[in-house]
Amino acid sequence: MQDELIARAKAWLAEDPDTDTREELAKLIDAEDTAELTARFTGTLQFGTAGLRGELGAGPMRMNRSVVIRAAAGLAAYLKARGQADGLVVIGYDARHKSADFARDTAAVMTGAGLRAAVLPRPLPTPVLAYAIRHLGAVAGVEVTASHNPPRDNGYKVYLGDGSQIVPPADTEIAAEIAAVASLADVPRPDSGWEILDEGVLDAYLERTDAVLTAGSPRTARTVYTAMHGVGKETLLAAFARAGFPAPELVAEQAEPDPDFPTVAFPNPEEPGAMDLAFAKARATDPDLIIANDPDADRCAAAVKDGGDWRMLRGDEVGALLAAHLVRRGARGTFAESIVSSSLLGRIAETAGLPYEETLTGFKWIARVEGLRYGYEEALGYCVDPDGVRDKDGITAALAVTELASELKEEGRTLPDLLDDLAVEHGLHATDQLSVRVDDLSLITDAMRRLRERPPTRLAGLAVTRAEDLTLGTDRLPPTDGLRYTLDGARVVVRPSGTEPKLKCYLEVVVPVGTHDGLPAARATAAELLSAIKRDLSAAAGI
Repeated sequence: MQDELIARAKAWLAEDPDTDTREELAKLIDAEDTAELTARFTGTLQFGTAGLRGELGAGPMRMNRSVVIRAAAGLAAYLKARGQADGLVVIGYDARHKSADFARDTAAVMTGAGLRAAVLPRPLPTPVLAYAIRHLGAVAGVEVTASHNPPRDNGYKVYLGDGSQIVPPADTEIAAEIAAVASLADVPRPDSGWEILDEGVLDAYLERTDAVLTAGSPRTARTVYTAMHGVGKETLLAAFARAGFPAPELVAEQAEPDPDFPTVAFPNPEEPGAMDLAFAKARATDPDLIIANDPDADRCAAAVKDGGDWRMLRGDEVGALLAAHLVRRGARGTFAESIVSSSLLGRIAETAGLPYEETLTGFKWIARVEGLRYGYEEALGYCVDPDGVRDKDGITAALAVTELASELKEEGRTLPDLLDDLAVEHGLHATDQLSVRVDDLSLITDAMRRLRERPPTRLAGLAVTRAEDLTLGTDRLPPTDGLRYTLDGARVVVRPSGTEPKLKCYLEVVVPVGTHDGLPAARATAAELLSAIKRDLSAAAGI
């Protein structure tokens, strides 16, 4: 068994084009590190509806140039088999370790396969790539990013010509083409022949950002901004300058791209401590709003002064605020969200007489809703201009929420004031999440099995009125690995994360509120219920 493992590792080493991973793998082979080699060579990194994402390193279970070259070759074969042999593939990348290398390898593979390839001029936000696909009439796009994952990770996100991320069956069909690549020697990789795009594509994207704002709207809100060591700063500052907003105060320690993300444990605004430097800057400068992007700037977080200090708004709160803002502006079209997001969006849409849709988790589904006008997901993802970017976009979302803050400021009001109004009108929709990160993925499998075998009948004293196993699909949703429980005045969705080793449980309670005076009591009730649901669900899942 060990001889076979060493043989597989040596075969991989022989064709590895990267000196860094060659050196790393050679040391493991020389040391006969069976445990580490087993972890890297038992299986392959799976290509799914999130594309590829994983830890950097040598071997088929890691992100590296060999894996990326195979993925690009599989995508090229998929496109050629569908009559797009002379099509254009646009490639973008973030500032993570190896991102530029992976982008160049992808361009080389596409060129070698006879397709046309164009690479964005430098590390730019993911929404610029999503925009460029349709703007340039491409048949596909690739974004090299691991979004808000830890520094050791990278990823490979694939879009087709409609500008949306791939969904089944495209993912399995591309995966089959990847598996058919026998050797890297079979993949032509010329040294040139692709185009490096100029700044014109970014200029076109920035011109499009104007579409999310109302002509003549107030632009007075002052912001603190953090790019979270990612690629958002220059694009966001340019968009804010075009719009006429005051220049944001930057969190200097996190303003420039840094693939090591030195000031945060996880470069995700939702993670504890990630916003501490932004809060400190806000306490010193007293802005109206804090804006944060994640490292590839497709997500947008907002924080507000509430009760004398700063707090992060939950993704569901920003989602509702942007929906209310669009309704106030007379937006028409379908409002959509994923099943793990707050049901408040449905209430807002219904009251406004607008169509509403629920989808599976991920913007690959939300972006495909017919007639989409606005879509959001609780994990800080917002699509406020689907005609421009059919994906979440942290730049245009930042513009829209800052416009809303400006309008409220002119009225002597704040974002928390509008949230209070929405709670009184529609009921207090309070959400929370029970998220468990694991080193052993079998723990997630075990938890899902327990819940399927012994589904809870009560949570927080509330009867479970409906339990759905989403692997079976519903009349409106295709199958997915998840569970949904409907309670009297509450809802719970449990699913394994598609991008991280986490089990994620999404909780919502709805508490009626008669007047603004009733809000403190309603919030206390909601907090108690959410805490009790967490406790009972954790026990039921054995986590």
